[in-house]
Amino acid sequence: MALSSGQAVEILRAAGETTRLRILALLSHEELSVLELCRILGQSQPRVSRHLKLLAEAGLVERFPDGAWVFYRLTVGTGGRGLVDLALGLIADGDAVLKKDADQLAAIAGERAEAAAAYFARNAARWDEIRSLYVSETEVESAILDALGEEQPGLLVDLGAGTGRMLTLLGGRAGRSLGLDLSQQMLNIARMHVGEAGLAACELRHGDIFATGLPDGVADLVTVHQVLHYLNDPAAAVAEAARLIGPGGRLMIIDFAPHRLEYLREQHQHRRLGFSDEEILRWLDAAGLEGGIDATLPTASGEGLTVKIWSGRRAADHKRSAA
Repeated sequence: MALSSGQAVEILRAAGETTRLRILALLSHEELSVLELCRILGQSQPRVSRHLKLLAEAGLVERFPDGAWVFYRLTVGTGGRGLVDLALGLIADGDAVLKKDADQLAAIAGERAEAAAAYFARNAARWDEIRSLYVSETEVESAILDALGEEQPGLLVDLGAGTGRMLTLLGGRAGRSLGLDLSQQMLNIARMHVGEAGLAACELRHGDIFATGLPDGVADLVTVHQVLHYLNDPAAAVAEAARLIGPGGRLMIIDFAPHRLEYLREQHQHRRLGFSDEEILRWLDAAGLEGGIDATLPTASGEGLTVKIWSGRRAADHKRSAA
């Protein structure tokens, strides 16, 4: 998107300060909360918030509250993003300040990963029981089947396969199925469940939802079931999942609507407290998929968590990548 000279000057003025440039460099890696930015930058919350306000006013970052937390990420689809990328590209790879910030970010990410791994290891055996505390899985699975109708995918890929619920639910209608997860404990349980279901054409792999290593357009159906709320960069995970969708294929996302149950952050390692329709549909659109809402499933009492099912469809005439 082209900018006027006045807009370009405002953007350059906003980015042309050391702390704000450091913030932009950090957000180029992932979305971060205000408190995480304060910790990395070694500055007070009022000071960091003031810098973020200026960047937001210039259209370089977007602010989104999530329960009691506030996150920031780089704005996409604007001319300002191009200037940010250009400015960051001019900085030497070995810049001491940005390297120190990146090391701090890596340390925080490592702490998150260790906490999540410990949590999943403690709870792998009773994972489905934990999920049942939040919402009826039977109702969710019925809604998933209703949304899919008579579709019979050649290849089903389940990202963040967990205990294998999506594989055992949908694997029987797929020609082949593949589940990826970073937790070996989860994969061990998924293997048991897949074996009990008699799914011979199902493979389970240790894999990263952000970098699956699978070819473009390889799948007819990709599922991401109750995974995004654990991730530091859910938009990137959606983009990677969408990359796998072939012509006429579908990406199905099952997760929570926005809520305010803060205890899920500390007790259950949730990083995000749900997602709005606007947010998910924007990510699907950015990935070249036609998005829609398949189901909204509140709890019977109308309180607590509401499960949402979103789908993104790849156009049937979409040309596969030569790769």
